[in-house]
Amino acid sequence: MGASGAARHREAIESLLRSVQPMLTRYIRAIAGAQAAEDVTQDVMVTIYRKLGMLSTPDLFRPWMFRIASRDCFRYLKQRKRWPDHLRDDDALEEVEAPDLARIARDVDQLLEDPRLTPPSRAVLALHFKEGFTLPEVAAILDVPLGTVKSRLAYGLATLRRHHAAGDDHD
Repeated sequence: MGASGAARHREAIESLLRSVQPMLTRYIRAIAGAQAAEDVTQDVMVTIYRKLGMLSTPDLFRPWMFRIASRDCFRYLKQRKRWPDHLRDDDALEEVEAPDLARIARDVDQLLEDPRLTPPSRAVLALHFKEGFTLPEVAAILDVPLGTVKSRLAYGLATLRRHHAAGDDHD
């Protein structure tokens, strides 16, 4: 590849990264919080740039970048001890009937800010409801079994239901 070809290649990669940065920042903010979003996003962007050549299937770019973002978020939270050990998704699991999807769509941003929600549940809710991934795709991105994704989703929905049952819903 000549000098002009290399420059076009670099420009294309930079354009791609600029186009996905807002989406990644929104996701990272939902998992790690607003204060961490800029730093974690920057780390994720550097990792994506460095490893992009290893991605052999361009169609998998979007799930791949969310996998990198998820891992970096969880690493950030664990390093800063901002992932409470006493909160586990399985502790609150119960049989849950999903609230209607309109309510979830309307309240998902507020739900993602709920301090009772664990980072893994936040990741599942953000990937599924905000980014539109199917549950099997979420499982692949987070590198966990589908059953774990379903339990984290149920936990998040149970939190939402408790939030509304407590009278916080002012409809």
